[in-house]
Amino acid sequence: MNQSPLSIQAIGKRHSLWGEGPIWWNDALYYVDIEGKAIIRLNPDTEEETIWEFPERIGCIAPCNNGQLLYAGDNGISIFDTQTKAITPIRDPESHLPDNRFNDGKCDPYGRFWGGTISLKKIKGSASLYCLDGDQILEKKLEGLTNSNGLAWSKNKTRFFHIDTPSRSIQAYTYSGDTAEISQASTLIDTEALGFDSSPDGMTIDSQDNLWVAFCHGGCVACFDSKSGALLQTIKIPAIETTACTFGGPELNRLFVTTGIKKDTSEKHAGRIFVIDGLPIKGTPPNTYTLV
Repeated sequence: MNQSPLSIQAIGKRHSLWGEGPIWWNDALYYVDIEGKAIIRLNPDTEEETIWEFPERIGCIAPCNNGQLLYAGDNGISIFDTQTKAITPIRDPESHLPDNRFNDGKCDPYGRFWGGTISLKKIKGSASLYCLDGDQILEKKLEGLTNSNGLAWSKNKTRFFHIDTPSRSIQAYTYSGDTAEISQASTLIDTEALGFDSSPDGMTIDSQDNLWVAFCHGGCVACFDSKSGALLQTIKIPAIETTACTFGGPELNRLFVTTGIKKDTSEKHAGRIFVIDGLPIKGTPPNTYTLV
């Protein structure tokens, strides 16, 4: 990949305790502060921030076809109206597991929401990945996980990529758009074998089907070929808790990176949004949850 000079800068005033789940929507960056219990809208040009606070931790957000936001967190999946601030609960499949909450999630190219859970006590195998269709029917797709994290779909919609963070790998699946079935699991990338001493976290995919992965505790974002699994590029970020990334801006050619605050480390920009300019690549807009 072209190694032209890059610009990396911190933007916005907020230092999130644990920034995550960025999406580019309605000409702005939306993301969550999980531990800060908030959804934030950031205008990268003016650095103006709109903050909605919640009574629960929120792991991820996704745009809806009715102009509202779907979110998933401590209390399952809900719909949020940013204008009226009304919250409509949808499903909570793990209400019987008080030490679990929803973590990362995205919509597939067919308008379904996919969201995974995390064991806050790191109990191996107690988390799962779910799919919510437009009729609000929820189906478990993967179980035996510990920290369900980054998700992405290939440009031709036939492959699905998923991260269970403690495995330190990226799994690839065959994807059926008609049935939302995933099959033929294989390890596409073993990040530990590649020398990463940190954990893969949030993930996005660009217009050339390259995967961009944020490495929690690693202070970097790495780019991989989604076909071969080859490492193409690593970009250092001046915040060790690098959590997730997405492409945005009018041309979808700016890479926005969320970060968190490491409790025992003092860093000037920890918890802020970083934007990387100068990459010779563009992203894809977020898929929308299609309410029937």
